[in-house]
Amino acid sequence: MSGGRRTATTAARTTHPGAPTSSASVSASSGRSALPDAPPTRSLVLWCPDWPVIAATTATGADPARPFALVAKGLVYACSAAARADGVTRGLRIREAQARCSTLVVQPYDEALDHRMFEPVIRAVEAAAPGVHVLRPGTIAIRSRGPARYYGGERAAAITLAGIAADSGAPDVRVGVADTPFAAEQAARAGGSERFRVVRAGGSPEFLAPLPVSILGRDDLTTVLGRLGITSLGDFATLTDEQVRDRFGAEGAFLHRLAGGRDPREVSARDVPPDLAVDAPFEPPLDRADQVAFAFRRSADTFMERLGAAGLVATAIRIDVTDDNGICLDRTWAHPRWFDAADIVDRVRWQLQGGTGPSGLEAAVAHIRLEADAVDSVDNHERGLWGAGPDERVHHGLARIQGMVGHDGVVTARIGGGRTLAERTVLVPWGDTPAGGERALAVARARPWPGALPGVAPGTVLDRPRPVDVVTADGIAVDVDPRGTLTAEPERFRADGDRGGAFTGVTAWAGPWPLVVRWWEAGGRRLHRLQLVDAEGRAWFLVLADGRWWAEAVGT
Repeated sequence: MSGGRRTATTAARTTHPGAPTSSASVSASSGRSALPDAPPTRSLVLWCPDWPVIAATTATGADPARPFALVAKGLVYACSAAARADGVTRGLRIREAQARCSTLVVQPYDEALDHRMFEPVIRAVEAAAPGVHVLRPGTIAIRSRGPARYYGGERAAAITLAGIAADSGAPDVRVGVADTPFAAEQAARAGGSERFRVVRAGGSPEFLAPLPVSILGRDDLTTVLGRLGITSLGDFATLTDEQVRDRFGAEGAFLHRLAGGRDPREVSARDVPPDLAVDAPFEPPLDRADQVAFAFRRSADTFMERLGAAGLVATAIRIDVTDDNGICLDRTWAHPRWFDAADIVDRVRWQLQGGTGPSGLEAAVAHIRLEADAVDSVDNHERGLWGAGPDERVHHGLARIQGMVGHDGVVTARIGGGRTLAERTVLVPWGDTPAGGERALAVARARPWPGALPGVAPGTVLDRPRPVDVVTADGIAVDVDPRGTLTAEPERFRADGDRGGAFTGVTAWAGPWPLVVRWWEAGGRRLHRLQLVDAEGRAWFLVLADGRWWAEAVGT
């Protein structure tokens, strides 16, 4: 539910080793390059195999020894060693992966979780060797000169930093040292049983030469080069810069330099985000939501003080609640303006009240961690010269009501996707964003949705369908026959069917349109929809269900 603003808990710079950057431009002259390459910077790369799986199993308490897979966009994104032993590989469809391994545990991939779980590892390594460059969660690069001189050599530095990463939650770290970040990462990955591999100075092109071009991560490039008989990085590096640039463009030229051990990227220190998180342990654990909320108030004030000292406000927060059984319940909360201490305490109470125990909790709460998930400068939220405007007063009033009636007591409506009006109406608690964000709703609206009515949606969707009567001029009820057509032409209409009100004439009508709802279940129904306009000019959207016409919406 967090927005797309700068976060306070994850690394601000993430670079894929195969991604083109501004420094990847190549001269247009013939030969290698008209400009001399910058002297290589010896780099040390720490790589934690299967980090997405480690992060997910640690956060959820799953057994990492069991077959486990993370899924993104319907495909396997990462899997455990046990899953690979059963034939599961990255890129498989879920159904095929489960066919290969019937005991496979599948969970959706969460990139934010990857960053969040890797942050303690980054901070621990930074404390021992400043200047960490985050390539991606699970992989970081450091200039090797400083750590090598301090710890007595590149291999000694690699062993020391790997031990620090392991103590911070990244087991089985592999370390590679080479002339460039790309070569150092490949050394870490190609070490095999050797966890620490150091490529001699100047030996990166020789080390990279036998590696396949597929490690560049570009399937289209790998296919084209394979057709040309170029299967290794050494073969690719023998081409001139001009040949590669003319055929594959700037991105191909960048990958060509990587293959030749001429990585143009610099290892630069990340912008360290301010430490805004607060932890509140409870000893003994508390088993009532109101007790926990009251005890957490001081921590909420501390959190606001840290934000104020940094000149920031939090527009989204993350609350991790750990119970006495070691189970962590985490949730991200958004706010239409920005959080104050009272808002934070309300969110803690609402999150605890979502439990299933008699007191709103499944077990006593032992620890709460509060983090800022999205922040903004306080200058953008200063009060106006003449006080708060109407929008500010509306926010304040709705927030007070929500504090009294609960999180789901104040909702706002969004238009989503679906076939029926009820499906298209999405109610979102005040201050939250829809599941998946506004973009997900826009994508759902744009889908074809077979059976959905085209055209402009009605102006008012009724909270509850209202019974109505549709009859002929002789007062005979209009129905739909088995072939899906009206039994007679509707000529008279009564909006309050149960109250015996007066009938009015029908000036126009269209339909019916059949719709079978959940036909695969025993409770599935067949509906018929009809639109008509009465003599007063009101347009009605009607549904025939269980032998009775119901009004679902009305427009003028």
